[in-house]
Amino acid sequence: MTAPTISPDTRPDLLLNPRDYESAARDRLDRSVWDYIAGGSGDELTLHEDRAAYGRYRLRPRALVDVSHCEPATTLLGHPVAFPVGIAPMAYHQLVHPDGELATVRAAGAAGALTIASTFASTSLEDVAAAATGPLWLQLYVLRRREVTASLVRRAEAAGYRALVITVDTPRMARRERDLRNGFRLPPHIRPANLDRDHEAGLHQGGAGGSSLAGHAARHHDAAFTWDDLAWIRSLTDLPLVLKGVLTAEDAHRAAELGVAGLIVSTHGGRQLDGVVPALEALPEVVAAAGDRCEVLVDGGVRRGTDVLKALALGARAVLVGRPVLWGLAVDGEPGAAQVLSTLRAELEEAMALTGRPRLCDVTRDLLRPAGGQPHHPTIPTQPHTTETKDPA
Repeated sequence: MTAPTISPDTRPDLLLNPRDYESAARDRLDRSVWDYIAGGSGDELTLHEDRAAYGRYRLRPRALVDVSHCEPATTLLGHPVAFPVGIAPMAYHQLVHPDGELATVRAAGAAGALTIASTFASTSLEDVAAAATGPLWLQLYVLRRREVTASLVRRAEAAGYRALVITVDTPRMARRERDLRNGFRLPPHIRPANLDRDHEAGLHQGGAGGSSLAGHAARHHDAAFTWDDLAWIRSLTDLPLVLKGVLTAEDAHRAAELGVAGLIVSTHGGRQLDGVVPALEALPEVVAAAGDRCEVLVDGGVRRGTDVLKALALGARAVLVGRPVLWGLAVDGEPGAAQVLSTLRAELEEAMALTGRPRLCDVTRDLLRPAGGQPHHPTIPTQPHTTETKDPA
């Protein structure tokens, strides 16, 4: 289904869902910036499948349940959040709004949601932390200059971040053809605020057939980083470690065995290896392999509260949203980002009520049926049957 056309001057109060914000944001942003945010790698198969995967499940509502109060609050790594939706790490929020990450983290705090700040933020991790009123984690790319990575870890701990999210699916950046065609480069006023000037070189230069971000990743990402190196990061900090980009039971099991606190099932928004299993489809095997040893989150393709509910039913502790938050930010700054989060929470509570699942512990696998699959026929409990025996007259 095609998203409705929304005029760029549409009143914010008439933007009713993330798709409305998507359409409005597209009209406001420069084409190369829009393609950088919206695009994926290769043929963009995974980009589209991440979204389509949610449509392959149907909900099985239960009736006559007291849903006068639905409670979406939960905890992530022991810290309370108002609902199980957080902001995924994304670089350079100032591409879409001058307030950038400061507006985003304030919107998350107002909603009681988790924010994961990016290594490649356009605002320093210290300034983001100063503006935060909700839980805050730092996403970490392991760089070739290990002393730079170590410095980021120490700075995060000093600033009050509560976890480190290590991205493990980007030893090299995949070919993102929209960026290559556009010759994507950062505007002169935007830079990686967490890094020194040596790590800025080349980001503002580009041309048709090349991407400054791809060249930057090739120069600075540490493609030799392996499981054995997790011990080095562990030696730097007591912060819990979360691995982002895990899609298989094998990797989930190994991470749990090594004491990793959390996993994020993610395809990098369809921006890395094209043709991988969609994140939602990978979620059940990762959850099963991790067991109760670490918390599992998922990102990619979440657009509605019913999507959140489906991910929770498949075992996710929470979902992360990326592009929808940037759409809201592009359209209306902090209020726009806040409205996207508020809408997802309202839709989740509505879905909980209408499926008869007023508490998150009620959201279980039997809530779902694969679309087009065999109907679910649970064993139906029967009332005990008794036959009265009367004395003869």
